[in-house]
Amino acid sequence: MNDSAKPASPDAQTLQTPPDSDATTLSPGTPSPAVERSLGAIGPYRLLQKIGEGGMGSVWLAEQSSPVKRQVAIKVVKAGRFSEQAMLRFDLERQTLAIMNHPAIAKVFDAGSTTDGQPYFVMEYVSGLPITQYCNQKHLGPRERIELMIKVCEGVQHAHQKAIMHRDLKPSNILVTEVDGKPVPRIIDFGIAKATPSSVADEDATLDMLTSAGGMIGTPGYMSPEQADPGILDIDTRTDVYSLGVVLYELLTATLPFDPRKWKTKPLHEVLRQLHEEDPQRPSTRVSTDTTGAAQKTGMEQHKLVSQLRGDLDWITLKALERERDRRYSSPAEFAADLSRYLRDEPIAARPPSVAYLTRKFVRRNRLVVVFSAALLLLIVGFAVSMTIERNRARREAETSKRVSDFMTHIFSVSDPTESRGNSVTARELLDKASTQIEQGLGQDPVVQARLMQTMGVTYRGLALYDQARTLLEHAVNIQTHALGAENPETLQSMAFLGVTYESLGRYADSEKILREALNGEQRALGADNADTLLAESYLTDTLTQEGKFAEAESLIRHTIASQQRTLGPQDGATLRSMRSLSKNLADQHRWADAEKQGRETLALEQHALGPDHPGTLWSMTNLAIVLQAEGRYAEAERLFRDSFTASTRVLGPDHPNTTAALSNLAYNLQLEGHYSEAEAIQRDLLERTRKTQGPESPDALDSMSDLAVTLGMEKKLSESEKLLREALAIDMRTLGPTSPNTQRTMTNLAGTLAFEKKTDETIAMFEKLLQLASKSEGSALMDANYQYADALAVLGRNDAALDHLEQTVKLGFSDADQLTADDNLKPLQKDPRFQALLDQIHKNQTAPSK
Repeated sequence: MNDSAKPASPDAQTLQTPPDSDATTLSPGTPSPAVERSLGAIGPYRLLQKIGEGGMGSVWLAEQSSPVKRQVAIKVVKAGRFSEQAMLRFDLERQTLAIMNHPAIAKVFDAGSTTDGQPYFVMEYVSGLPITQYCNQKHLGPRERIELMIKVCEGVQHAHQKAIMHRDLKPSNILVTEVDGKPVPRIIDFGIAKATPSSVADEDATLDMLTSAGGMIGTPGYMSPEQADPGILDIDTRTDVYSLGVVLYELLTATLPFDPRKWKTKPLHEVLRQLHEEDPQRPSTRVSTDTTGAAQKTGMEQHKLVSQLRGDLDWITLKALERERDRRYSSPAEFAADLSRYLRDEPIAARPPSVAYLTRKFVRRNRLVVVFSAALLLLIVGFAVSMTIERNRARREAETSKRVSDFMTHIFSVSDPTESRGNSVTARELLDKASTQIEQGLGQDPVVQARLMQTMGVTYRGLALYDQARTLLEHAVNIQTHALGAENPETLQSMAFLGVTYESLGRYADSEKILREALNGEQRALGADNADTLLAESYLTDTLTQEGKFAEAESLIRHTIASQQRTLGPQDGATLRSMRSLSKNLADQHRWADAEKQGRETLALEQHALGPDHPGTLWSMTNLAIVLQAEGRYAEAERLFRDSFTASTRVLGPDHPNTTAALSNLAYNLQLEGHYSEAEAIQRDLLERTRKTQGPESPDALDSMSDLAVTLGMEKKLSESEKLLREALAIDMRTLGPTSPNTQRTMTNLAGTLAFEKKTDETIAMFEKLLQLASKSEGSALMDANYQYADALAVLGRNDAALDHLEQTVKLGFSDADQLTADDNLKPLQKDPRFQALLDQIHKNQTAPSK
């Protein structure tokens, strides 16, 4: 999804602080005393040189050595800047930062604390320049600068939807790099300003004046009036809109709306009076009296630049810089939408419409029509109608965007100090607050209500809060179906999100039904190669794999990957997600060599494109370890499981499903290595945790029960093993049904335990039922059932019957002779000539030429 930044040389101008920043550029290799004392390396990150320092801390260029070698930027917050509450918030924000994924936002790879207690963030090292410096060096015109600003606004909007504000947007935090020769903005320090308290003053005296009383973080000249005012406590997302407006103003005029250098000699109340009462000059007026060379930096003559700024760009810029928040653009998306309308020569929302204005806009977009139309009067009549429709459409879009933003603004606002609890409100708490108020606050506007429900439902799912996600998405689908129609793209998108949430909850039949409906609708409404259509297709393959419909799932996911690679690119996040799904599908079919190849290819791409600590990368690491485990490479698998578990705990938290999955597989690997007591201890803890966090009947809880029961059986604690497996099987049968691979796995484990307990009749009856069910399944299910049945019969001393089922196993494609000879349960059969014949047949099959 995101292009990974190329490593830059140490002398690259990345993250260096321009004069507008509150930080100070230092010469390379000048460590602070704290860093020199204890931060020669931070974990796998070897510090190379300091590239900036300010009041909050220092930024270092570092080299990561494992699991991937690359350069990163590490921001180390100064010791003493974090209170106990702030450290708690710092930890809680990690999960939300981990799920932010947007091309305009530099990735946060890692976070933690040094041995001295200094918090740090590990960020993508962007080889680029501050946006103003880049535009000036390239002599970009207003249009190219606006195109970059639109991408920046989209990135900030994405973060706002994840309940994260920036609060320190300025050119030095918006770097521009080039990908395939095209400029791409990257916002850095996202979420860090919000997670960082400012109980002490900045080194800059002006910032000291503006922040110490009110506890605000920001940079003079870029802060909104409410952010700079210590008497205003309810800062919301519109403060980022103001800062974006300042950046646009500077891009167009090469100056700031208000000069912060003049504030150093003024008392605070005078600075606040200016921010609250004075309007900045229009950009066109500022450039017309230009002494900073703004026109020269754009490569244009001064009068031409003034002419281009006068009008729409004046209106748009000043609306973003409105002193009163209610008159400002209510969201970055609304700001970007007006900039896009300007680029398309459409009427903008910031400017009151007039007939003359609408006429000019129409003529610019339709010059040939106007010039060559013979029916001028008819054209004018048609134009008036179309302009009215267009104006109303733009107004409706603006009103909808404003209602969405107003609601989110209310959620972000925590004006009651007792409610804020020392400013330690987390993203999860903001979501919970929004979900409880959304029905009351937007009951009269169902379309907006459903759109917000969808956004929050997806965010809940990203945090692995599946029940909360399901409730919101079910409501969204119901509202959108009635208000917009079942074939509307928004309705279909919510259906797809609901389907993948059902899959996470183990409701596979419900998931398949709604995903097929969504996919068919998107193919008709959007086309087969649309990104949303392909994503729904990928979701469906996951559900089909979970249901054991391996062949259909594999065919569909290969088609999806081919389409995504062609339309989105091989390193797009959606493409990589589908590649992960294919590797799991192959593993579930026991095609280990194919699964390992696919898994390694996917993991390498993800480490490059997403980073080693991205949840998708960690998922692929766990899946590859499962494959290595199945191939008997336990030591390699254990290393991967431990690496995945450690990173998941750090990035996602100890109770996230990705973390518990890595730990569960580590425990199973320990079991295979014969470390039963260690495996049992982990599995008991996991069972308790999954029951508590996901519910006693969740798929993960059932897997934990089955895994623990198998370990208990190996420790000869057969009675407890049988009890757990019977409980798990009863839930499997009720919630998943007998055809589910999970149900059949539990049946196999229970039948094996019964065999060791010498409960012959019940063992045979259960395996016969398993064979009947497996015969209707795909892939290796029938082969596995025959093998396990043979194993159990050998335990029961029924050697001839065991050999019968081993012969059937080999006929169905079993090819691991080493496993047969190493299986302790089959030792009594090895002297039988039929057993030796089976080994010979396997070797013969392996050496036979393929047809």
